Amino acid sequence: MARYTGPVCRMCRVEQKKLMLKGNRCKSDKCPMNKKRAAPGKDPKSRPGKRSDYGVQLREKQKLKRIYGMLEKQFSLFFDRAMRMPGITGENLLALLERRLDNVVYRMRFASSRSQARQLVLHGHICVNGKKITIPSYLVDPENEISIAEGSRKMAIIRESLKEFGKSGVMPWLSLDPDTMKGKFLLIPKRIDISDLGDIKEQMIIELYSK
Repeated sequence: MARYTGPVCRMCRVEQKKLMLKGNRCKSDKCPMNKKRAAPGKDPKSRPGKRSDYGVQLREKQKLKRIYGMLEKQFSLFFDRAMRMPGITGENLLALLERRLDNVVYRMRFASSRSQARQLVLHGHICVNGKKITIPSYLVDPENEISIAEGSRKMAIIRESLKEFGKSGVMPWLSLDPDTMKGKFLLIPKRIDISDLGDIKEQMIIELYSK
Protein backbone atom coordinates (compact mmCIF):
# COMPACT_ATOMS: atom_id res chain seq x y z
CA MET A 1 0.00 0.00 0.00
CA ALA A 2 1.46 3.36 -1.03
CA ARG A 3 1.88 5.92 1.73
CA TYR A 4 3.66 9.18 2.42
CA THR A 5 6.98 8.67 4.22
CA GLY A 6 8.38 12.20 4.20
CA PRO A 7 8.55 14.78 7.01
CA VAL A 8 5.06 15.22 8.46
CA CYS A 9 5.46 18.61 10.13
CA ARG A 10 6.51 20.06 6.77
CA MET A 11 2.94 19.53 5.53
CA CYS A 12 1.56 21.81 8.25
CA ARG A 13 4.19 24.43 7.42
CA VAL A 14 3.26 24.29 3.74
CA GLU A 15 -0.42 24.87 4.55
CA GLN A 16 0.35 27.26 7.43
CA LYS A 17 -2.25 25.38 9.44
CA LYS A 18 -2.19 22.70 12.12
CA LEU A 19 -3.39 19.53 10.42
CA MET A 20 -3.08 17.43 13.62
CA LEU A 21 -0.99 14.79 11.87
CA LYS A 22 1.15 13.78 14.87
CA GLY A 23 -1.46 13.51 17.59
CA ASN A 24 -0.40 14.77 21.01
CA ARG A 25 2.79 16.32 19.66
CA CYS A 26 0.65 18.81 17.71
CA LYS A 27 -0.88 19.97 21.01
CA SER A 28 2.48 20.37 22.73
CA ASP A 29 5.07 23.15 22.70
CA LYS A 30 7.21 21.02 20.37
CA CYS A 31 4.89 21.67 17.41
CA PRO A 32 6.78 23.78 14.80
CA MET A 33 3.59 25.73 14.07
CA ASN A 34 3.78 27.26 17.56
CA LYS A 35 7.07 28.87 16.54
CA LYS A 36 5.45 30.61 13.56
CA ARG A 37 8.04 29.21 11.15
CA ALA A 38 7.72 30.25 7.52
CA ALA A 39 6.52 27.83 4.86
CA PRO A 40 9.32 25.68 3.37
CA GLY A 41 10.80 26.60 0.03
CA LYS A 42 12.04 29.89 -1.37
CA ASP A 43 12.58 33.02 0.65
CA PRO A 44 9.05 34.44 1.23
CA LYS A 45 10.15 37.77 -0.24
CA SER A 46 10.94 36.11 -3.58
CA ARG A 47 7.56 34.37 -3.89
CA PRO A 48 4.67 35.71 -5.97
CA GLY A 49 2.49 37.99 -3.85
CA LYS A 50 -0.91 36.63 -4.83
CA ARG A 51 -2.01 33.10 -5.67
CA SER A 52 -4.02 32.33 -8.78
CA ASP A 53 -7.51 30.82 -8.49
CA TYR A 54 -5.97 27.47 -9.38
CA GLY A 55 -3.37 27.87 -6.62
CA VAL A 56 -6.02 28.61 -3.99
CA GLN A 57 -8.13 25.63 -5.10
CA LEU A 58 -5.09 23.35 -5.08
CA ARG A 59 -4.21 24.34 -1.53
CA GLU A 60 -7.74 23.50 -0.34
CA LYS A 61 -7.49 20.06 -1.91
CA GLN A 62 -4.04 19.45 -0.47
CA LYS A 63 -5.14 20.48 3.03
CA LEU A 64 -8.14 18.13 3.05
CA LYS A 65 -6.17 15.27 1.50
CA ARG A 66 -3.41 15.63 4.08
CA ILE A 67 -5.78 15.92 7.05
CA TYR A 68 -7.22 12.49 6.19
CA GLY A 69 -3.80 11.05 5.29
CA MET A 70 -4.54 10.12 1.68
CA LEU A 71 -2.53 10.12 -1.52
CA GLU A 72 -3.78 11.66 -4.75
CA LYS A 73 -5.09 8.53 -6.48
CA GLN A 74 -7.20 7.38 -3.55
CA PHE A 75 -8.50 10.90 -2.90
CA SER A 76 -9.55 11.18 -6.56
CA LEU A 77 -11.44 7.88 -6.31
CA PHE A 78 -13.32 9.18 -3.28
CA PHE A 79 -14.16 12.38 -5.17
CA ASP A 80 -15.45 10.40 -8.16
CA ARG A 81 -17.65 8.35 -5.86
CA ALA A 82 -18.97 11.49 -4.15
CA MET A 83 -19.80 13.04 -7.52
CA ARG A 84 -21.90 10.02 -8.52
CA MET A 85 -23.92 10.14 -5.29
CA PRO A 86 -27.16 12.17 -5.07
CA GLY A 87 -26.88 15.45 -3.21
CA ILE A 88 -24.13 18.06 -2.86
CA THR A 89 -20.77 16.69 -4.00
CA GLY A 90 -18.70 18.54 -1.38
CA GLU A 91 -20.85 17.28 1.48
CA ASN A 92 -20.83 13.76 0.01
CA LEU A 93 -17.03 13.84 -0.13
CA LEU A 94 -16.66 14.86 3.51
CA ALA A 95 -19.21 12.24 4.59
CA LEU A 96 -17.26 9.52 2.74
CA LEU A 97 -13.99 10.65 4.34
CA GLU A 98 -15.57 10.57 7.79
CA ARG A 99 -16.82 7.03 7.17
CA ARG A 100 -13.29 5.69 6.58
CA LEU A 101 -12.45 3.14 9.27
CA ASP A 102 -9.11 4.75 10.15
CA ASN A 103 -10.88 8.09 10.65
CA VAL A 104 -13.62 6.51 12.81
CA VAL A 105 -10.99 4.80 14.97
CA TYR A 106 -9.30 8.18 15.43
CA ARG A 107 -12.59 9.93 16.18
CA MET A 108 -13.42 7.31 18.82
CA ARG A 109 -10.20 8.18 20.67
CA PHE A 110 -8.64 4.75 20.13
CA ALA A 111 -5.69 6.54 18.51
CA SER A 112 -4.15 10.00 18.91
CA SER A 113 -3.81 10.60 15.15
CA ARG A 114 -5.21 9.22 11.92
CA SER A 115 -1.84 7.72 11.00
CA GLN A 116 -1.75 5.85 14.31
CA ALA A 117 -5.34 4.71 13.71
CA ARG A 118 -4.31 3.43 10.29
CA GLN A 119 -1.59 1.32 11.90
CA LEU A 120 -4.06 -0.15 14.40
CA VAL A 121 -6.36 -1.16 11.55
CA LEU A 122 -3.58 -2.62 9.41
CA HIS A 123 -2.25 -4.70 12.30
CA GLY A 124 -5.63 -6.27 13.03
CA HIS A 125 -6.46 -4.51 16.30
CA ILE A 126 -9.87 -3.20 15.13
CA CYS A 127 -13.17 -5.05 14.69
CA VAL A 128 -16.34 -3.96 12.91
CA ASN A 129 -19.43 -5.80 14.14
CA GLY A 130 -17.15 -8.35 15.81
CA LYS A 131 -15.09 -9.09 12.69
CA LYS A 132 -11.48 -7.97 12.27
CA ILE A 133 -11.04 -5.49 9.42
CA THR A 134 -7.56 -4.60 8.16
CA ILE A 135 -8.52 -2.11 5.42
CA PRO A 136 -8.13 1.55 6.57
CA SER A 137 -10.37 2.82 3.75
CA TYR A 138 -13.23 0.46 4.69
CA LEU A 139 -16.45 2.50 4.81
CA VAL A 140 -18.36 2.23 8.06
CA ASP A 141 -22.18 2.26 7.89
CA PRO A 142 -24.63 3.70 10.42
CA GLU A 143 -25.20 1.43 13.45
CA ASN A 144 -21.94 -0.46 12.83
CA GLU A 145 -20.13 -1.34 16.05
CA ILE A 146 -16.42 -0.51 16.20
CA SER A 147 -14.35 -2.22 18.88
CA ILE A 148 -10.83 -3.08 19.89
CA ALA A 149 -9.98 -6.75 19.31
CA GLU A 150 -10.03 -8.71 22.56
CA GLY A 151 -6.33 -9.48 22.48
CA SER A 152 -5.40 -5.81 21.95
CA ARG A 153 -7.28 -4.14 24.82
CA LYS A 154 -4.23 -3.88 27.07
CA MET A 155 -2.16 -1.96 24.51
CA ALA A 156 -0.61 1.12 26.13
CA ILE A 157 -1.11 3.43 23.12
CA ILE A 158 -4.83 2.67 23.02
CA ARG A 159 -5.29 3.20 26.76
CA GLU A 160 -3.30 6.42 26.59
CA SER A 161 -5.34 7.70 23.65
CA LEU A 162 -8.62 6.92 25.43
CA LYS A 163 -7.74 9.46 28.13
CA GLU A 164 -8.77 12.12 25.60
CA PHE A 165 -12.35 10.80 25.81
CA GLY A 166 -12.57 11.99 29.41
CA LYS A 167 -11.49 15.48 28.32
CA SER A 168 -13.48 16.08 25.13
CA GLY A 169 -15.72 13.06 24.48
CA VAL A 170 -16.49 12.03 20.89
CA MET A 171 -18.27 13.61 17.95
CA PRO A 172 -22.10 13.67 18.15
CA TRP A 173 -22.49 11.05 15.40
CA LEU A 174 -20.54 8.52 17.50
CA SER A 175 -21.02 6.77 20.81
CA LEU A 176 -18.34 5.10 22.92
CA ASP A 177 -18.05 2.96 26.05
CA PRO A 178 -14.39 3.40 27.06
CA ASP A 179 -14.56 0.58 29.61
CA THR A 180 -15.47 -2.10 27.05
CA MET A 181 -13.60 -0.26 24.24
CA LYS A 182 -16.65 -0.46 22.01
CA GLY A 183 -18.51 2.25 20.18
CA LYS A 184 -21.05 2.85 17.43
CA PHE A 185 -21.11 4.91 14.28
CA LEU A 186 -24.61 6.28 14.79
CA LEU A 187 -25.21 8.25 11.61
CA ILE A 188 -23.49 9.92 8.67
CA PRO A 189 -22.45 13.43 9.74
CA LYS A 190 -23.52 16.59 7.96
CA ARG A 191 -21.06 19.29 6.94
CA ILE A 192 -22.14 21.62 9.73
CA ASP A 193 -21.30 18.92 12.30
CA ILE A 194 -17.66 18.51 11.19
CA SER A 195 -16.56 21.68 12.91
CA ASP A 196 -12.91 20.76 13.45
CA LEU A 197 -12.14 21.06 9.71
CA GLY A 198 -12.23 24.80 10.26
CA ASP A 199 -11.93 26.90 7.12
CA ILE A 200 -11.83 24.07 4.56
CA LYS A 201 -13.77 25.21 1.48
CA GLU A 202 -14.87 22.01 -0.23
CA GLN A 203 -16.54 23.95 -3.06
CA MET A 204 -13.09 25.01 -4.27
CA ILE A 205 -12.06 21.36 -4.47
CA ILE A 206 -15.07 20.65 -6.67
CA GLU A 207 -14.12 23.56 -8.92
CA LEU A 208 -10.56 22.24 -9.16
CA TYR A 209 -11.64 18.76 -10.26
CA SER A 210 -14.20 20.24 -12.65
CA LYS A 211 -11.56 22.01 -14.75
